[in-house]
Amino acid sequence: MDARLNLFGNPVAARFLGPIVAAGKPIAGSTLPAATQELVKIRASQINGCGFCTDMHTKEAAHAGETPTRLHLVAAWREATVFSDAERAALELAEQGTRIADAAGGVTDEAWENAAKHYDEDQLTALVSLIALINAFNRLNVMVKQPAGDYQPGQFG
Repeated sequence: MDARLNLFGNPVAARFLGPIVAAGKPIAGSTLPAATQELVKIRASQINGCGFCTDMHTKEAAHAGETPTRLHLVAAWREATVFSDAERAALELAEQGTRIADAAGGVTDEAWENAAKHYDEDQLTALVSLIALINAFNRLNVMVKQPAGDYQPGQFG
């Protein structure tokens, strides 16, 4: 299977993606826990049907020490007992932020207030930014049908 466009070799894509990739650096360096960041990226990617990002972020999370049980249960996090209350709040915010078009009111006040109980303003800013960023990457990869399965941890630096 080949992608419809070569996002890794096209000069326009390179100029576009460079700043987007750079936008992720302050998030990665924030105090939002790295495990939470990967869980959020995985869940948004699952919702959006982005195989490439799901592959990438599950492998990165496993490489960083995430357990197989938690990785297998991300899609069913509501029923799973392996996530902290803070992670559950982040996953709920990620789901609602990813499904904005499905909800007339966007992210509920309840989801926001629950996340705010667990994360300070900088962490919330990183979390909201991360949700927006992974959704952008998901949309690019889904539109071009970027193949999934061959990603290697650390492949992009």
